[in-house]
Amino acid sequence: MDNISDTLQNAKDKMPNLTPTPPKFKEHSSAQDLKARLEWGEPALTIIDVRDREAFNNGRILGAISMPLDTLVDRVRAALEPVRDIYLYGADEGQTAQAVSQLRTAGFRNVAEIKGGLEGWKAVGGPTEGIQENGNLGAGEYNVISRMATQERTQKAAKNQ
Repeated sequence: MDNISDTLQNAKDKMPNLTPTPPKFKEHSSAQDLKARLEWGEPALTIIDVRDREAFNNGRILGAISMPLDTLVDRVRAALEPVRDIYLYGADEGQTAQAVSQLRTAGFRNVAEIKGGLEGWKAVGGPTEGIQENGNLGAGEYNVISRMATQERTQKAAKNQ
């Protein structure tokens, strides 16, 4: 009986880990890191765009929420738990770093800056939305069911690549 147990354990030790694990949270995340996490499935994270409202409306990471820098801390405190994974991007690396610093000082632990911001996201083929990204939006674009269907198609396409 010991021989069988030893044989099984030996076989398990030689096999690679077959159970995939979600990507880990990184304080300095590339756009690819974030994309991998979103493609994993239920990521339990929030993406915040700290640029001004006009820039946000023109184009943003799909699903990002607008929280301009001047109201960031108050709005995040009102909406999110301090342990929530938060990914931030701004107009440039300086604005992003300032936003990250503000949230960490306010007690938020899992705050990451998206290196390269929106342009980095576009470079890895991440989905975007907004006036300049999609042109004039039809009524269906504001429909939650329509947007969920679009997100599902995007995730399926990413898995097939």
